Amino acid sequence: MKNIAVIFTGGTISMKVDPRLAAAIPALSNEEIMSMVTNIDRIARTQVIDFSHIPGPHMTPEKLMVLSNLVKELLGRPDIDGAVITHGTDTLEETAFLLDLNVITPKPMVMVAAMRNSSELGYDGPSNIAAAVATAASDRAWNKGCLVVMNNEVNAASEVTKSHTLSLDTFKSMEFGPLGIIDNDEVIFYREMTRHEHIDVDRLEERVGLIKVTLGMDSSLMDFMVAQGYQGIVLEALGRGNVPPAMLGGIERALALGIPLVLVSRCPMGRVLGTYGYEGGGKNLRDSGVIFGGNLNGQKARIKLMLALAKTRDHEMLKKIFELDEY
Repeated sequence: MKNIAVIFTGGTISMKVDPRLAAAIPALSNEEIMSMVTNIDRIARTQVIDFSHIPGPHMTPEKLMVLSNLVKELLGRPDIDGAVITHGTDTLEETAFLLDLNVITPKPMVMVAAMRNSSELGYDGPSNIAAAVATAASDRAWNKGCLVVMNNEVNAASEVTKSHTLSLDTFKSMEFGPLGIIDNDEVIFYREMTRHEHIDVDRLEERVGLIKVTLGMDSSLMDFMVAQGYQGIVLEALGRGNVPPAMLGGIERALALGIPLVLVSRCPMGRVLGTYGYEGGGKNLRDSGVIFGGNLNGQKARIKLMLALAKTRDHEMLKKIFELDEY
């Protein structure tokens, strides 16, 4: 029987509707939630850890690192075999990716959440927790990094994203599909991760911005971020990794000041590549010093840059962290 730490941070999974507000707010205690996860003692022994009771949008970079250090501490104990972390769905993928990069352990880390609060019909919190605990207690879940378990699917933190505002199966690995499923309280993996990255730091650089590139955009947002002291900027660019020509002045000014710029695509699937050589094309951007972020989305690339900048400010080192062996 495995010992699994269940860390509660909050989110919809701990909410119910306040009749005065006619809206969901944090309300359930950890014990109330776990009491609804019936027969969990058949799968593992659980130890509840009270971290916070916040909605997903209230998570901050500072809290992220406190959580990461807590997970490191718990999984470093010989009496803990795995960890389950509850979280609000809105920012779950960012927290999951940070843990995936920052916590170096062979033991299972499983993020879990709910799309429906406890006042709604079909409250999915207890069943998702049961599936997450079953995953964390499985020997097959070792050496997988951080996993996200929702709706009886297992996804990798580096690949998964919230794809729908409402659906129970909102968390999808859109390009490659789930790693596996939970069937009859047993986790079954159908594919493996071929690469696993780590950035071992105990802090992060909070002053990292994200700009979603749109038709006709100029340099004003980038110039503003530079003036405000941002230490890195992620550009969620068009298509294969291209920007409007009016952004080039801001890009050149940021690079001249030594501010790293990481380029990803606003498309939900596919990696950026220097395919185009026209003004604002990806080939010219990379030649000028912009770093390519592979197939990461904007929010994940920002998390990675926040961690990377805590490790190094050297451009070539940052380029190696992001571009790996792909370019």
